[in-house]
Amino acid sequence: MRGIIFAILAGACITLQGVANARISQDIGTWQAATVTQFTGFILALVILLFARDGRKQGFKEVKPLYLFGGAFAAIIIFSEVTAIQNIGVTLSISALLIAQLFLTFVIDSRGWFGVIKQKMRLPQFIGIGLMIAGVIILKL
Repeated sequence: MRGIIFAILAGACITLQGVANARISQDIGTWQAATVTQFTGFILALVILLFARDGRKQGFKEVKPLYLFGGAFAAIIIFSEVTAIQNIGVTLSISALLIAQLFLTFVIDSRGWFGVIKQKMRLPQFIGIGLMIAGVIILKL
C-alpha cells in the first residue's frame, strides 16, 4: 500500500511540476525554468538528506558510473514536458508522458534491462497499453 501511495504522490507532483514549469517558462524561458526546477529540487533533496541520513556514503563506489547520470535526464524531461504542455495542453501531455513511461518500462521488464528481473508480458499487458493509447487518441478528438 505504501508503494501505491508514493506512486500517486509522484504522479501528482509530476503534473504540478509540469504546469508550474510551463508557467515559469513563459516568463523566463524553458531552459531557465528547467534550471530553477533542478536547483530547487537539489536543495530540497539535500535538506531531506541532511535530516534523514539513511544512506551510505561508501555506496557511491558500488554504483555503475552510467547510473549516476540518471538525474541528468530530468533536464530533458522538464524541457520536453514544458514544450509539450505549451503545444498540446496539460491533459494530452501527461497522458502521452504516462504512455511513454509505461511502454519503456514494459520493454525494460520484458528484456530484463538494467538488472531488473525479467517479466513475461502477456495479452492483458498488451491490451492495457492499447487501451491507454486509444484513450489518448479519444482525448485528442
